[in-house]
Amino acid sequence: MAHYQYKPKVIKAWAFYDWANSVYSLVISTAIFPIYYNSVTTVNGSDQIEFLGATFTNTSLYSYALSTSFFLVALMSPLLSGVADFSGRKKSFLRRFCYVGALSCGALFFFDDVDMIWLALLASILASVGFWGSQVFYNAYLPEIAPRRLQDKVSARGYSLGYLGSSLLLILCLALIEGHSFIGLEKSFATRLSFLLVGAWWALFAQITFRNLPEPKERKSIKWRTLTNGYRELRKFWVQLKKLGVLRKYLVAFFFFSMGVQTVILLASVFGQKALGLSTLQLISTILIIQFLGILGAVLFSKISEKIGNFKGLVLAIIIWLGICGAAFLLQRSDPHVAIKFYILGGTVGLVMGGIQSLARSTYSKMLPEKGEHTTYFSFFDVTEKMAIVLGTFAYGFIEQMTGDMHYSALTLGVFFLLALLAMFYLKSSERISM
Repeated sequence: MAHYQYKPKVIKAWAFYDWANSVYSLVISTAIFPIYYNSVTTVNGSDQIEFLGATFTNTSLYSYALSTSFFLVALMSPLLSGVADFSGRKKSFLRRFCYVGALSCGALFFFDDVDMIWLALLASILASVGFWGSQVFYNAYLPEIAPRRLQDKVSARGYSLGYLGSSLLLILCLALIEGHSFIGLEKSFATRLSFLLVGAWWALFAQITFRNLPEPKERKSIKWRTLTNGYRELRKFWVQLKKLGVLRKYLVAFFFFSMGVQTVILLASVFGQKALGLSTLQLISTILIIQFLGILGAVLFSKISEKIGNFKGLVLAIIIWLGICGAAFLLQRSDPHVAIKFYILGGTVGLVMGGIQSLARSTYSKMLPEKGEHTTYFSFFDVTEKMAIVLGTFAYGFIEQMTGDMHYSALTLGVFFLLALLAMFYLKSSERISM
């Protein structure tokens, strides 16, 4: 592995990619696009659409598209990790996946009618693959551009820039959409224009990263053995996992609560719009609340874990998530205070979302053996999370398709958290947990 001299300019360039690409995860995958998609695909009050010769509920089909994208990412992650480690072409691949994602976001501008549903689904899948694919190569740079003692600080800097940049563009897009009549635009056009802004923002600000990130002059040729190395390492880890009882049982719990957490993040806005009848302004305001309280939640649960330990901190977070799913199931469109209650629910999601995600990774890290290749351990951790998202989003869409009511999908997410809680207690009862 090549190592580069620590340079502040390179650190800034690396961190700025978070500023560039985080707009996808907030504006496209979480906030504006899911709401717009539901509006376009609801025709004459009906949410049933024809696609590939079958009839689907519109939001179920969207859930299936998300499942497909994360399944592709889960399959590709070990391959991309192998390429990142051995080829010395990280910047080249980072650039390619960036452009795939940015162009796919821009392509959503042309989704203006239900007849273009194929474009919406294809572009959504490719944008997701572009985002997560580029993250593999982006993350692989960190140990090469910063010494170990500064990696936490540098990583946090990227996270902070991503949070700030994505929130800024979301507010800009919200102003564009809500003020469409003032500037003489139709609301649909203003919304689609926001997708173009995301693509342009991602591609243009990424140039700062591409211009300053180092790349070795010597590039290794990519061979079949290089491509499959990541899969071989995961296979070795799978065999080793049988001997690591605590880690194996924790991964079961992590799998179940990730199914719930990530599905809520991806589909909360669709639930608020379709099941509760909330406006675009109310939904995006809730998402901004979640964004701001997410960082506070990460800090709060870090303090809680210092007091009561990681295990009890995670159990507390899972119990709160169970309550969130129960509250979402009981929340009805006819409630005169539905918007206020959704804001409160969103604030709670924000606090516990940041907490459970930060604790999940740090708890896993503490369980790893001191000796061994930790990159492989975290690669398995990442694949586990992506497969959890595949099943979580698929189950959410399938339950809605079967019942015709997203409230039952929310209740199903509660079942996932209950299984995670049982897995945590099984871990506690069968092993000595000192965390």
